[in-house]
Amino acid sequence: MVFNTGATLLDAIVLAVVIQEKEGTYGYKITQDVRKAIDVSESTLYPVLRRLQKDECLEAYDRQFDGRNRRYYKVTEKGVTQLNLYRAEWKSYSKKITNMFEGGVTA
Repeated sequence: MVFNTGATLLDAIVLAVVIQEKEGTYGYKITQDVRKAIDVSESTLYPVLRRLQKDECLEAYDRQFDGRNRRYYKVTEKGVTQLNLYRAEWKSYSKKITNMFEGGVTA
């Protein structure tokens, strides 16, 4: 992708991916799912997960998998509220950009 992905958009994408799994999901799977939309490395995503956890949008817990602990992430109520805000903002923003690309500038 030729467009830069800012921190806010990355936060929104991660929340959108994690909320799809009711019981939560783990870091590697989050990375793979995010990569379906944008090119991002694991080293970029883990700080995003920590920031969203610090901001109380995600909660983390460990679960045993093949004899090891695997860290899972789940969207909190605050995260749901934040994601809904991101969705509304994205809808408005993307509509304006699409209109500009297609030749019509509207308010």
